[in-house]
Order: sequence, then structure tokens, then C-alpha cells
Amino acid sequence: MTEEEKIFAGKMFDPRKKELKDIKHKAHEACRRYNQMDEYDPDRLPIMKEILGSVGNTYYFQGPVQFNYGSHTFIGENFFANFNLTVMDDARVYIGDNVAIGPNVSLMATNHPLLPQERMGMDEEGRTTMAEYAEDIHIGDNVWIACNTVVIGGVTIGKNCVIGAGSVVTKDIPEGYLAYGNPCRPVRPITEADSMKHLILPEDMEHFAYNIK
Repeated sequence: MTEEEKIFAGKMFDPRKKELKDIKHKAHEACRRYNQMDEYDPDRLPIMKEILGSVGNTYYFQGPVQFNYGSHTFIGENFFANFNLTVMDDARVYIGDNVAIGPNVSLMATNHPLLPQERMGMDEEGRTTMAEYAEDIHIGDNVWIACNTVVIGGVTIGKNCVIGAGSVVTKDIPEGYLAYGNPCRPVRPITEADSMKHLILPEDMEHFAYNIK
């Protein structure tokens, strides 16, 4: 079994093995190039397609952005991420359509053993042996994850959810809920009573027609 196959099988793997380091190096270099380029440069956005498992036709990463593998992340249509998105996609990360991510959000689909002797060792040649295991993250359609949120591996966020700022999401969130906190908990369903369309000026109604249809 390859190291990457071990990840997807839910087994322990060593992230320092060359097989995995080569995949990560490609992603890290792409992110470095992306982060250094002008945001109006037409060659900037296509860099993400070089490393991601898949992404829709309409997407934007404000940057800086950091993917660990890139190829383990699958993003739907009409995606937006603000500053400082970090995706530790050791396991797979699935993101649906119409997802918006605020500044300083981390998607952490990886983990280490709690026992220190299992977590890190050193072989007879003085090289570090690192132990990790990983679980997928699933984010449904029409989700907004607000700033400074951390999503832990193994979590599913249902469609049409809003995750409040500063949350640490350690358990599944059901569809259609406003959820926040550390640990993040479903607070209440999102309903039509939450509409903010009264804030749209008359001259902007045509512009926002696709938001209120």
C-alpha cells in the first residue's frame, strides 16, 4: 500500500515520505507563485487548477492561500475564499457549490496520535519519523464559513449553513443551521425572517436580482 493509499484507507502514514513530499511540494510551489502575483494578473487564477483535484469554472482565492496537497481538495462551482485560507488536505476535502469562506479560515483534514511516542520518533540515522492519520471534510452547497473558523477532520457541514466567526467545528452541523462557538454547536435554523433584502437600495435591485430570486 502506498503512503497516499494509507491516507485514504484511514491508516497511519508518514508525511515525510518522499512520495507525499513530492505531491506537497507541487502544491506549495503553486501557492507560493499564486501568493506573489498581482491579483489582477490573468495568469494568477489558473494556477489553482494545476494542483486542485477539481474546481468549478467560477472561483476566486483572494490569497494568500496555502494547500498542503491540493490534489486532495475538490471544489464546486461559484467558490470564494478570502485572505489566509489554509487547507490541510491530507485526507480529502469536498466543498460544494456557492460556498463562501471568510478570512483566516483553516480546514484541517489531518491529525496526530495523542501519545507522544506514537506521534514522533527518530530512526537510527537521526531522521524524524512522523505519524499522522486523516479524515475527510465535507462542506455542502451554499455554506458560508465566517472568519477565524477552524474545521476539524471528519466533520460534515450540511448545505445552507452559516458558521459564525471564531468557531471550532469538531462535530457535524445539520443542514440549514446557524452554528457557532468553540466547540461549534447548531444554534437555530436559518429562516426567511433572517432576510436582509430590505437593505438593498432601489437602484441596486437589478444588480442583486440573482441574490433575491
